[in-house]
Amino acid sequence: MGQDSTQKSSKINYGVDAPGVIRNLFIAALAVIVVALFFPVIKIGSVIIETSGFLWSAGGMALGGLLMLVYSLSGKYKHRDRMLNLIDWNGNEQVLDIGTGKGLLMIGAAKKLTTGKSTGIDIWNAADLTGNNVEAALKNAAAEGVADKVEVLNENAMNMSFGNDHFDVILSNMCLHNIYDKQGRKTACAEIKRVLKPGGTAIIADFRNMKEYKQTFDALNLDTKLFPANYLTTFPAVGILFVKKLSL
Repeated sequence: MGQDSTQKSSKINYGVDAPGVIRNLFIAALAVIVVALFFPVIKIGSVIIETSGFLWSAGGMALGGLLMLVYSLSGKYKHRDRMLNLIDWNGNEQVLDIGTGKGLLMIGAAKKLTTGKSTGIDIWNAADLTGNNVEAALKNAAAEGVADKVEVLNENAMNMSFGNDHFDVILSNMCLHNIYDKQGRKTACAEIKRVLKPGGTAIIADFRNMKEYKQTFDALNLDTKLFPANYLTTFPAVGILFVKKLSL
């Protein structure tokens, strides 16, 4: 039994978030260190630059990359649990995870369900997560024992195919900031309102635009509460927005 558990765990892989950013931070840190070590003084015309101070910049970049890696390997699981614990689960909920990636939130929600269903949508940008594709999400769901409780779809958050008032719970973690124009983000928020059932709850987490999301949902007449970021488990620091759609 212990061996089966080990084999099962080895098949679960939720990837490294923003791998390109982490790689670039480490490369830049290494490059700055090399410059500081081999060129302690740089002369540009009459300007003399002592590069020893560059080591502080290198340390900052390396630390940033390390903290992002720690979030990917452990912190995001605690962050997921913090989001899911904001919901009073009954087990029969219809759940939507926007920007599901490899299914971390979708699968976490599915484990809370008995007769309910957890749906994950994404457009699967490889720059956001290593091994980011539909198949990886489905493999994780099977490895976690919830394949029968999930559905994975290729959908755009700004134009979802679901009917009005469809989901009891909507989740989204570090997704909406990838919509680069403000009007597009407003459209995504309006779509979240549309497909959320009256009395339903949306939990939106992101490291930027959180006040903007709150203002948008407030303007859409939803109740909102903004929770501060947890600097111990997320990097960049990720805030959480609790959104409630009033019952009719």
